[in-house]
Amino acid sequence: MAAGRSIDKTDPLDLLDRQDRQDRQGIETLVKPAQFDYYAPRTLEDALRILAEAGSEGRVLAGGQSLGPMLNFRLAKPAVIVDINRVEGLGILEAGPSHLKVGALVRHAAFLRSTQVREGWPILAEATRHVAHMAIRNRGTVCGSICHNDPAAEQPSLLFTLGGIVEIASAKGRRELPAQDFLTGMMSNALEPGEMVVAVRYPRPVPGTSVGFDEFARRLGDFAIAGAAATLTVSDGRCSAARLTIIGMGRGPFRAEAAEAALVGSRLGGSDGEATIAEAVARTVSAVEPAEDVHASAGYRRHLAGVMAERALGSARSRAMGGRIG
Repeated sequence: MAAGRSIDKTDPLDLLDRQDRQDRQGIETLVKPAQFDYYAPRTLEDALRILAEAGSEGRVLAGGQSLGPMLNFRLAKPAVIVDINRVEGLGILEAGPSHLKVGALVRHAAFLRSTQVREGWPILAEATRHVAHMAIRNRGTVCGSICHNDPAAEQPSLLFTLGGIVEIASAKGRRELPAQDFLTGMMSNALEPGEMVVAVRYPRPVPGTSVGFDEFARRLGDFAIAGAAATLTVSDGRCSAARLTIIGMGRGPFRAEAAEAALVGSRLGGSDGEATIAEAVARTVSAVEPAEDVHASAGYRRHLAGVMAERALGSARSRAMGGRIG
């Protein structure tokens, strides 16, 4: 062997293995969560204690259909995950004389299976059919979707439309917030460190209330580009109360108060009713503040807001004139 000649003793297979490890490390950075401590308490007291100790570094895991992707893409990097699926008492779905109570572990699919929901709060069942796909509905929770507050999601807008109440618990005690105070903006809510939502309540619709819901997505199961949820309370052909919420405008549920004002006090039958709906739709289009992204321009979303409002209000009006709820 000639003097000074170096010999590379690296095995080619070792080079391939090293490159594979580097590739895997790069992939894991993109699609694997950052390190966290995992707890699965069996009582609410233990869950709240752990959350209190974790403070702003704690997150609650229920269905995981929103939190899971955020963890994998490291959009959320909590130090502590508290899995509440073993906690008793959070799966309550109870219809009472004045309200429907929905616990933190109630899945979307429960709205579709429940006769009480379909008959007493038909808009919940009607809108939940649009939530993603069956696998997501079977696992994802109603309260989790409300907490996540995606502007394109159905459940936050339904709670907003129906004037729902959010029940919040922490190691220090309990408090309640109306939907409009709990939903604070795009993918944000009013929870303080150490708090979690244990249930939401939907008031029972008053007699004479009809509902309508519609949304538009590019494909079945996709997030809505725009949607609308409407309730109309009608007595002797005249609207006594109205709620209209638009989905997908960019900041969370958008309540079309100007449209509601056009509806209240108006007769909904015949050509007068058609003119009233048209005025409400026009006011909606003027009031919305749509977002612009890769899925749709602001102008297209504004147009869809009017189309969805017309469909939702039209369905509610048609049902009201037929003398039935839902």
